[in-house]
Amino acid sequence: MNTADSRTDLGAGTAIAEAARIGAEVLARTGTVVVGAEGALRLALAAVLAGGHVLFEDLPGLGKTLAAKTLAQALGLDFRRLQFTPDLLPSDVTGSSIFNPATREFEFRPGPIFAGLFLADEINRTSPKTQSALLEAMAEAQVSVEGATLPLERPFHVFATSNPIEFEGTYPLPEAQLDRFMVRLRFGYPGPGGEQDIIARRIRRRQDGTRVAGVTSAEGLLRLQAAVESVGVDDDVIDYAVRLAAGTRGHPAVEVGASPRGSQALVLLGRALAVLDGRAFVLPEDMKEGAVAVLAHRLTLTPSSWAQGVATETVVRDVLAEVPTPPTAPRG
Repeated sequence: MNTADSRTDLGAGTAIAEAARIGAEVLARTGTVVVGAEGALRLALAAVLAGGHVLFEDLPGLGKTLAAKTLAQALGLDFRRLQFTPDLLPSDVTGSSIFNPATREFEFRPGPIFAGLFLADEINRTSPKTQSALLEAMAEAQVSVEGATLPLERPFHVFATSNPIEFEGTYPLPEAQLDRFMVRLRFGYPGPGGEQDIIARRIRRRQDGTRVAGVTSAEGLLRLQAAVESVGVDDDVIDYAVRLAAGTRGHPAVEVGASPRGSQALVLLGRALAVLDGRAFVLPEDMKEGAVAVLAHRLTLTPSSWAQGVATETVVRDVLAEVPTPPTAPRG
């Protein structure tokens, strides 16, 4: 290896070590507010470092909005939240032009989506027409308004919260939009000790509001994402991600399996998980850690499987058990 390569590797190693330190601090501060969700918060942070969007789906009252808001605060991003309701219009998300009597001209007023981190709270309570207003933003980091294409800030991430579609007044998210979320995360009910901790912390705060200090900033997050992009992936690990996605397509309970976007998201998330652990290489275990969060929401079950109550998470775990794991040591 020549001297230039040595300097490059040393610089990348330093950036990864710094990213791992900052990531650990972000999770530590977030954990002071959000109780009993360490695994979900780690995957959410990894998704942001990988440049993706996050969907929190669970029952009401389990801390979805709190987790999204607290993680945004710790990342130091410009944060805006919009409560999605049945009467919400696409222009309420993207913005619209308003007539200014002083200048006798229409002026564009940006919507809340023009932020570093946009929280779409209870996204499945609004109509599919308004839900689709997010598609272009999530895919291209831009919005088209009144014939003009406007770029969004970089970094730009969407956090969304969602209630199960069985709840009254909800609309299922379109498959195309679900596919744009890198991960779907669920918290579940906290254990008895965790629930007691939640109540005790609220009493100590003496107020409902919570806030954590920012660990980094928008510019700092871009540097962290650049460190993730420097991580190489062995061919065997890429092949493993592809075989996992392909395994969902052949499962008897699945009508439509994970797309190539799913296998790509799995590899990208794996790189971020490696960086959080301070590694410059991806292990098959990174694929396993993120597989359910990345692949389960991309599956469409057969009508009979859905009627029998089969969960897409169970399908992904079946595939993980069936697909052989490659060697864990990177080549070279």
